[in-house]
Amino acid sequence: MKGLAPLFLGIFGTFAFSWVGLTVIPNWQIGHLNPQSDEEGTDIYPMPQSGMVTRGARVYAANGCNYCHSQQVRAEYSGADIERKWGDRRSAPRDYIFERPALLGKMRMGQDLANIGARAPKEEESPSPAGGPSSAPQAAAASPGTVASAKAASPPPATSPSPATAPATSPGAIASKPSTSPAPAGPPPSKSPAAAAAAAGSPAASPSPSALWPEQTAGLPPMYSAAWHHVHLYSPRSINLDSNMPSYRFLYETRRISDARSSDALQLIGSDAPPEGWEIVPTYDAKCLVAYMMALNQSHPLKDVRSPGASAASSPAASPSPAPGGQPAK
Repeated sequence: MKGLAPLFLGIFGTFAFSWVGLTVIPNWQIGHLNPQSDEEGTDIYPMPQSGMVTRGARVYAANGCNYCHSQQVRAEYSGADIERKWGDRRSAPRDYIFERPALLGKMRMGQDLANIGARAPKEEESPSPAGGPSSAPQAAAASPGTVASAKAASPPPATSPSPATAPATSPGAIASKPSTSPAPAGPPPSKSPAAAAAAAGSPAASPSPSALWPEQTAGLPPMYSAAWHHVHLYSPRSINLDSNMPSYRFLYETRRISDARSSDALQLIGSDAPPEGWEIVPTYDAKCLVAYMMALNQSHPLKDVRSPGASAASSPAASPSPAPGGQPAK
């Protein structure tokens, strides 16, 4: 009986110290963060989300999307998220101050979605045709791969590349026959640094966001647009044949066309297309889910987070000092 009191105090103390270290102290450190703003108070980040986006977050969690997708870009020293173009900087606690709860994710079966809204085409300033709130302030800071994603739908120019440097063509494209005429004398034409790195398999070449998915399929909406998200939710394998993402067709309604085709109707091709006289439209939950994903954007710079480019430029190793003989130091 004399040993029960120390045992009880030891168990209680273990749980108490764990609760203080994991709950009280972090909440004291970052639990009262405010949005960042400039001196004029105009550039405010983050902003509170609309009710449609908040409902979309609940739909996102209810369907288990956070079990396969994360929403946290890791720093360079702990992962290759920035090299994969999942973000331009690491995620910070200030990014989540308006999220209740913060859907950081369980694991990564798919790509990180912290900046999926920043990859939308620039001309799309709102989650239309999903009917969500405007996301123009966040879509303006799109990632570098946005333009490439938007232009992926246009067919490539008709050229005749040599067999050694011919890029991979999309399905259904007809490869050009190599020229049989002798090459002119002289040095071979120089390649661009990006093409040379890709041909040599250089690890320094970082993939663009469009490289994470197959090329834009003809007949589908522009990549990462709201209409594209609806097609991806309805039929993931129509975009990526190797996708193991489940189909969320229960979020969509198949109905007969009465007067004219709805502007919200999905642009489906092949076996996914509805029969003649029918259309597939998103439900309100599907619109909220897409509006939520279009609002995910952590591309705004933060004062308390150093960007990888700035840290590399300010590093002494980035610019080697010259040796006394005029040669760069090794």
